[in-house]
Amino acid sequence: MNAAVNDVAATVRPGVLSLSIREKSALFAAYMPFIKGGGLFIPTNKSYRMGEEVFMLLTLMDDPARLPVSGKVVWLTPSGAHGGRTQGVGVQFAFNESGKAVQNKIEGFLGGSLKSVRPTHTM
Repeated sequence: MNAAVNDVAATVRPGVLSLSIREKSALFAAYMPFIKGGGLFIPTNKSYRMGEEVFMLLTLMDDPARLPVSGKVVWLTPSGAHGGRTQGVGVQFAFNESGKAVQNKIEGFLGGSLKSVRPTHTM
């Protein structure tokens, strides 16, 4: 299992994904900059469908604020995926003010590491 996964805590309530990412390496591994508007990979064994609408409450790094953002499932990694990839879903942030705010906040935390070629949960 990828060590960065241990730094990401996801809890699931019906219709709500609560995600806490405390380490920059875990944020890098989860962020999906290649998705228009940005998105996050969320480790979960709950089943989702492509295009399904979800609502997330994100806690990033040392910031105590919980960031609300809606989005839709655009990536699925099933159980037993090739290469030992972590099971979960990729969620594209909604094209609204909260989606843009979360994208900007994540890209601010990651800064120059966005150009890194290190592997992530998705690419």
